This record gives sequence, structure tokens and C-alpha cells, in this order.
Amino acid sequence: MMRRLLLTALIAFTPVCAFAQEAEPATPPAAAPADAISDQIFGPRVPSDYAFGAFQRGYFLTALEFALPRAEKGDAAAQTLIAEIYAKGLGVAQNDQRAAGWYQLAANGGDRLATFELALYYQDGIGVPKNRARAADLFNKAAAAGYIPAKYNMALLHVEGIYATPSLVTAAGLMKEAADAELPEAQYDYASMLIEGAGVAPDVAAGAGYLKLAAQQGLVAAQIDYATLLYLGQGVDQDVATAALWYLRAAESGNAVAQNRYAKLLAVGEGVSLDLEEAAMWRALARRQGLSDPSLDRLLISIPPAQLARAEERARFWPSTPPRIETVLEIPTTPQVGGPVLPAPTDSGEAPASTAPPEPQDP
Repeated sequence: MMRRLLLTALIAFTPVCAFAQEAEPATPPAAAPADAISDQIFGPRVPSDYAFGAFQRGYFLTALEFALPRAEKGDAAAQTLIAEIYAKGLGVAQNDQRAAGWYQLAANGGDRLATFELALYYQDGIGVPKNRARAADLFNKAAAAGYIPAKYNMALLHVEGIYATPSLVTAAGLMKEAADAELPEAQYDYASMLIEGAGVAPDVAAGAGYLKLAAQQGLVAAQIDYATLLYLGQGVDQDVATAALWYLRAAESGNAVAQNRYAKLLAVGEGVSLDLEEAAMWRALARRQGLSDPSLDRLLISIPPAQLARAEERARFWPSTPPRIETVLEIPTTPQVGGPVLPAPTDSGEAPASTAPPEPQDP
């Protein structure tokens, strides 16, 4: 099933070196003999980018200091670097409006990363008024410049067909480009298009291949769907044991659907060894997220009460294990007092002598 993703986190798929991609070449000093020989063998060296180097090392204020003079001269890479600093609040107070302004300047200078980030800002209304038409235009510019995450977003817009021409064929082409560039979300969505025949000829085997790629990159939805194909033998050779492993991986990520399905396999011993207690634990975890399954309940109706109690206790502490009784410190009920025994406060013989004047006697 096609999913809509805004992908605000796709910046993680962009090499950080993009910030330095348009650094102004520096005039190299006169080369020493050793440097000249090195240049002859390895070619001329790339000038140092002090702003980028400081950013990489976490010296964000220093990076800002080096980037500002370049940015004021129209260096788009430096402008993008400054925008990132303000967007994420790195060494400075986070300021979405200021970040948007620097992204706009960098986008005007042709920086595709800044163009994509500015599109996301307009998409969600961050630092600028929300404007999906403007976002679509910026996505299109970044995609035309070859930026893969922008191509993925344009594919989604073509599927939606509101801010881009409705065309599943165009969407499939863009989605394939992003998938072949190893973007896991694109791999997953292109797999869905192949399996469903949306914009491309149906090809379940090819779809299963893209699903596997996305699953291997840790995309939980892809892990579940690929496990299902393995379980059913659709597009791949049937392999229930491997399907169980993929369900387990997704279940360990906290996905309730995967937890429920893995519990079913454990309850019947399909692809894994039969283990009612383990199945009950995964069922409890899925229930905690609101997923109840009467068919799974029927499979576990015969579980002994003691095993069920252990399973519930394990689920309560998951992913840690319940503490053992040996690890609980025992608090003594009788205080252990060293040294001489002190007198009780009611022992009149030990009471201090009174310092008050004697009471008058009756005549």
C-alpha cells in the first residue's frame, strides 16, 4: 500500500560534505619540494574549507564565524551551512525564520540541498507560511538538479496529483531513480508499485527484491511485508523460517503487527520452535499498543497459568528482563547496633539529677 511520507529526516541521507561542494578555491602558497612531488603523483590538493571542518568537529560557532564572510559574498554552500546551524539550533538559539531566510538565499544561488530544505519548510509551514504549491515548485527544481530525496517527494506529488500532474507512470520513473539510489522509503514504495502494477507492469519478483533491499536497510514496514511474501511464497521461494526471522526483527523494533504475527508463529511452531510462553509475551507487547487478535488468543488458550504469568511479567519489563529475587536487597527488620547497650528512656535509675529547687514541704 502506497504511503505518504514528508521525509523531514531525509537530510540524513545527504552527505555532509554537500555543505562544502562550492567552496571558493584558495590561492595555494608556494609548494615545497615534497608538496610538489605529491601533487605530481596524486594531483592538486583540494583547498581546506575551515567552515566545513569546524562544523564537522562540532565547533558550530567557529563554523558560523568562518561561513558568514563567504555567505555575505553569495557563497551558496556557506549560506546552506548557516541555515543548517539555525535550523537545528547548533551553538545558537534555534530560529526557523532565520534558517528559512538563509535557505532561500542559498536556493537562489542554485544550492539543491537548500532548495529541498526550503521545500520542506513550505510543505509544513516551518518558518514560512505553509504553501504546498510553492513546496512542489521547489521540490521540482531540486529534483531537476538531481537531488534524490526531491525526486522521491516529486513521485509522491505525482501520485497525489494535486500540486503536480497526476501520473503514475511519471511517479514510477522518479520512484525507481530514488530506489536505485538506495533510498529505503523509495525502495519500499517502488516495490509496492511493482507488486500492484501501479505505473509499471506488475512484477512481484522484482517488487520482492526491492522490498528486501529496504528491509535490509532497517525499514520496519518493508521487513514486515517482505516477511509476508516469504511466508506466502509470493515473488520468492517460500521460506517460513526466514519469514519468522524478519518478523522477529521488526517485532524487536517495537512494531505491534510484527509482534502479533511472530507470536502466532511461536504459538503453532511454524518456522520456529513452539513456545507458548514466548508467544504470550509477544502477544502482551502487541496488546499494550492496542492490537488484539482473537485468533491468537484461541491459539494460547491452553497455556498454563504459571507460564502466562511469567510471560506477562517479561512483557512488563521488556526489552529488559525481570529482576531476579537474588538481585533485590534484603532490608533487615531488626537494626544491628554495635557497642554498649544504651539505657532505655524509661529507666528511672539512669535519669539525670534534677536541677530544679526542692518543692516546699507542708508544715
